[in-house]
Amino acid sequence: MHDIINWWQHIYSNIDPIAFRLGPVAVHWYGIMYATALLLAIFIAYKLNERYKFISKKDLDDYIWWVEIGIILGARVGYIIFYDTHTLWYLTHPWQIFNPFMDGVFVGISGFSYHGAVIGFIVATILFSIKRKISFWKLVDLATLSIPFAYVFGRLGNFFNQGLVGRVTEVPWGVYVGDILRHPSQLYEAFMEGIVVGIILFWYKKRQKFEGEIAIMYVLLYSTARIICEFFRKPDIQLGFLFGTNWLTMGML
Repeated sequence: MHDIINWWQHIYSNIDPIAFRLGPVAVHWYGIMYATALLLAIFIAYKLNERYKFISKKDLDDYIWWVEIGIILGARVGYIIFYDTHTLWYLTHPWQIFNPFMDGVFVGISGFSYHGAVIGFIVATILFSIKRKISFWKLVDLATLSIPFAYVFGRLGNFFNQGLVGRVTEVPWGVYVGDILRHPSQLYEAFMEGIVVGIILFWYKKRQKFEGEIAIMYVLLYSTARIICEFFRKPDIQLGFLFGTNWLTMGML
């Protein structure tokens, strides 16, 4: 048991964040997990749509593209606005927002905001609902049912990437980041915001009384889970705690 605990606590020394290489390009577990999350969300959406007939298959095919674009744009721009310390530079050099090269070297793109992704998703959904004359609430019910279980893989990506680390702890299931033992807060979020929220929403679907109810429940459930998990997650280093408090984080806000 001691060996297992020791291996777990030093997992970042035992697992390479790079899954494999394609020539000069390093493929990280972070990227693989995010791609898995996206594909799983799409798969779940199609299965749910087959069962509950939210919209036509053709509309769903098109909606997925609209939402993907909205989420990617929103997540990246949202990170720059909410979290990045070089916001003004990016806003005055917008072509750099999705530039994966630095000084001619491929470094990938890091920094995506869940909050920005939500905004991008909402804007894309509003525009699509207007264009196709489909109920906005029907679309967001389908989407919010499809998200939670896929979201788990996004947080696993954060874990393997050693991002969004937890606060200092002494619990035996903590993991060392450098030489400091921290809560594996990414896994707490995967469980609370993904699995728990997903189970509740799927259980409630047959009891749904009006369009939009699932989406409203998702917002309430996710927000509650996120706020709880934020107490175990280290505040963003560039922001710290907000408004002079020793507890309020941007994630909570």
